[in-house]
Amino acid sequence: MSIPADFRRVLEAGDPKLPENANPRMVVLYGPHLKNCLHAYTIDAMREIEEDIKKLPRGGQARKQAARLILGKSWETEIDKDGRIVLPKERREQIDLTGESVMVAAGDYFEIWNADTYRAVEAAETDAFLAEMPEDFDPLSLLDGDGGA
Repeated sequence: MSIPADFRRVLEAGDPKLPENANPRMVVLYGPHLKNCLHAYTIDAMREIEEDIKKLPRGGQARKQAARLILGKSWETEIDKDGRIVLPKERREQIDLTGESVMVAAGDYFEIWNADTYRAVEAAETDAFLAEMPEDFDPLSLLDGDGGA
């Protein structure tokens, strides 16, 4: 699967081993809470998540479950010189990826979807969200600061 060039630049910037390593790395999260998609993080972003998990009380249920569901269900991979990764069969099956894929920016990570599933889920979620908003709703109003001005 080819990683879009814009996403590759972000992954490169978030990999502290570049430029010593020729190819940027990324971490793919595939836990059971991700039923329809995979999440792809930079190395730096995943280290931040790991640090946050370490701040949870030792022996606590939250730390145990976060470690299992996040750290235990993540896979580090390298992007080849042509900007591609190979998703293991189990990851492709998890999201029913048999044809076209879609990668969607989501702030500090991006999502990998089966294209048909993404279109259906995104349309349903957007319709449900907008049904609860006023008619003149502006999505910039969700942002802090002057984003909605």
